[in-house]
Amino acid sequence: MAAAGGPGACRGPFSPGAAARRSLDKALRGLEKLQRLAEQPGLGLSSSPPCLPHLLPQTRQHLLLIRGQAGASLSRLWEAGYFPVCIGNLQRKVKQASKLFKGDPEGIFQEGSASRRKLTKLSLIFSHMLGELRALTPDGQDQGHQYRPSQPPAEAFWRGTWGARSLVPWSEFQAGLQRAHPLAPGPIAAALRATIDLTCSDHVSVFEFDVFTRLFQPWPTLLKNWTRLAVTHPGYVAFLTYDEVRARLQPYSNKPGSYVFRLSCTRLGQWAIGYVSPEGSVLQTIPQDRPLFQALIEGHKEGFYLYPDGKNVNPDLTELTEPPAQNRIEVSLDQAQLYSQMGSTFQLCKICAENDKDVRIQPCGHLLCRACLDAWQRAQAQTCPFCRREIRGREEVRIEPIGAGAAPQEDEEDLEDVESVLRELAALRKAGHPAFPPGPNPELPAPPVPPRLDLLQPRDPDPPAQASDAGWEPTAAPPRPLLGSSGQDPSDWIRHRPLPPSPRPRGRLVLPPSQGAKEPS
Repeated sequence: MAAAGGPGACRGPFSPGAAARRSLDKALRGLEKLQRLAEQPGLGLSSSPPCLPHLLPQTRQHLLLIRGQAGASLSRLWEAGYFPVCIGNLQRKVKQASKLFKGDPEGIFQEGSASRRKLTKLSLIFSHMLGELRALTPDGQDQGHQYRPSQPPAEAFWRGTWGARSLVPWSEFQAGLQRAHPLAPGPIAAALRATIDLTCSDHVSVFEFDVFTRLFQPWPTLLKNWTRLAVTHPGYVAFLTYDEVRARLQPYSNKPGSYVFRLSCTRLGQWAIGYVSPEGSVLQTIPQDRPLFQALIEGHKEGFYLYPDGKNVNPDLTELTEPPAQNRIEVSLDQAQLYSQMGSTFQLCKICAENDKDVRIQPCGHLLCRACLDAWQRAQAQTCPFCRREIRGREEVRIEPIGAGAAPQEDEEDLEDVESVLRELAALRKAGHPAFPPGPNPELPAPPVPPRLDLLQPRDPDPPAQASDAGWEPTAAPPRPLLGSSGQDPSDWIRHRPLPPSPRPRGRLVLPPSQGAKEPS
């Protein structure tokens, strides 16, 4: 007689919940056995990531968390599709690693042997599997249908193509990707599969897709970036660890500027670049929140990344910096007139009021200039200065002059956020934060920002043509002390500083009609 319970409850030896428990028990036993092999005296596995003696207990701990779920939860997890593939792949990888100890009992103890190299590669795969398992089952239950890739176009593509599914077979993924990014079959497709399928399961999860799109952003030129960086670039090294990168670059210690780059195994979705410093030391760094090609171009200009894998020819990546059509934001007539009345332009960065906006933060979509974003990230946590969401990437953009397109409208809350940003930066500068070295005149005022709309005092309305565009016109305020003056609060200066006079048109300006420009809030 079947056991009582709701939908998905365990109903006998052949129910999904029972199948999940049997597979879990088998995987746990295999991990425990492999852990004993990896902890043998004299094996001397490196303690730097990915460290197999550390990965295996963490994987077992997370599987025990899953096993502790109720029968209904296990049934749902098993039927969702991801978990059976994950457990089956884990069992195969455990078996492959265990065979290395049996097949080459002497070579496995020798650093640099073929068996030891295979074990290191499997350690990287175990690291990727653990990262995926934690991302899609964070509390022991299936959350893959809620996982959100950090690049908004990538999220829209995945959910629009596969809905709530968190895992698809490679053949199905390749066919779906063709609709957005055509790819020639053959060796190139095989290379793409080897890059995306981090867990070597012959499937692609939404987590692996997120990692890939973060590594080779931006989305409009995704496969072009991947081809230039992972297929043809001599500096790309796949499945290498921190220690192996050091060993690879050590022969070039007398050639500063030699470098290679790889996927970070501790921060999936980010790159790790190893390079030889001018002093001959091998250093490794993780570029923060910008495309790899941008980091390589900047590093080349600074003299750090000159010789990929010791070779004298360094590929030119500047073509990848050209924003595609999707990254161009056109300003409408309404938005241009609004900013003209404030003595500014939509293109101008709201924080420094010196540079044009050229970076869009992912995933929130706020716009600012690269210099301000870099300064903010050096002084603060890795969060957006406006909305405080975690920064998971940046996208190069270009703000076009007035045209037929439309850009997102400025949000009044963003203008208030600018005040908060400037207050924090002023406090950090006053406290002597390393990101703000002392200059010749620390009392210089902060750059002006567009005023808050709700603090502007109305004047007598202009002719109807002017009043219908914005409905108000700024008035000059009494002079206030400069920011940084004794006893002067930065936010007080921002609210009461003098405003520029409103420009008066000297004739009718005929421009193509368009909708109001907007900026993501």
